[in-house]
Amino acid sequence: MHAIRLHEFGPAENLRFEEVPDPLPAAGQVRVAVEASGVHLIDTVLRAGQGGGGPLPLPALPSIPGREVAGTVDSAGDGVDAAWVGRRVVAHLGQAGSGYARLAVVPVGSVHVLPDGLEPDAAVAMIGTGRTAVGVLDRAALTADDVVLVTAAAGGVGSLVVQAGRNAGAVVVGVAGGAEKLARVRELGATHAVDYTDPDWPERVRAALGDREVTVVLDGVGGALGRAAMDLLGVGGRLVMFGWSSGELVPFASTDLVDHGLTATWPISRHQVGRPGFLRGLETRALAEAAAGRLVPLVQRFPLDRAADAHAALETRRTTGKVVLV
Repeated sequence: MHAIRLHEFGPAENLRFEEVPDPLPAAGQVRVAVEASGVHLIDTVLRAGQGGGGPLPLPALPSIPGREVAGTVDSAGDGVDAAWVGRRVVAHLGQAGSGYARLAVVPVGSVHVLPDGLEPDAAVAMIGTGRTAVGVLDRAALTADDVVLVTAAAGGVGSLVVQAGRNAGAVVVGVAGGAEKLARVRELGATHAVDYTDPDWPERVRAALGDREVTVVLDGVGGALGRAAMDLLGVGGRLVMFGWSSGELVPFASTDLVDHGLTATWPISRHQVGRPGFLRGLETRALAEAAAGRLVPLVQRFPLDRAADAHAALETRRTTGKVVLV
């Protein structure tokens, strides 16, 4: 089969499209003929050899990146019901990776049957990015009384929570970079779309809201942008953090929370991830939301052999929604 392999940590060009031996499913595993593979920002960090700043260690080299796949089961290992063969499925591979490939082996307990009407690329978006969005939304508990500010609103998680805010009847302020992304954010149902490349963007948010204040910030960027978003919160506001694409978390002190009665939370902790069934429950719900049409993932597709281009585009903020290899 063909796969993308990394032999040396470094730039995106180090990702090579190569022929490798077909993987064989071990006991308790199925093999999936892959139609779509998810690409995550953390993949680019690990590829560069910088570590994840989180729970994922650097892989042993050579490695095949990728932690999300969708396709059709073409074989099953010992102890697996043969009825799985031929089923269209989606799965998160966890730390095992190896998703940037034509074939991938997956523990059968990690597999979800692809919901009717849900395309493989959309399913890949929901199995990882979508489960994060569901966890964020659980903690945010949005209502029609909220004014929600979403950073990176045209990104994978951001585009989903913008839709959820719209569905809840909240006022949604989507913050994104550039005219094209702002247009997509408006299409998703944001009440206001603001360009963070404008140094005065917080003032533009205040002007757009008039006498209303932001009640919830959903932030996956961190750093100075996340802090500027936090500073827009009114008294009693909630900051829900789920990422740090800027390279650092939102900087704040406990006095920032006390002075304005704010709360700051991280919805999916390492402790929760370790609970049996926790992530799978989020995955199941995310897939159901997409199958019902309540959350529609934005997907930007690249051919498998252009994985390096996908990484380069993601690193330079030239992507919209979830990046998927097909």
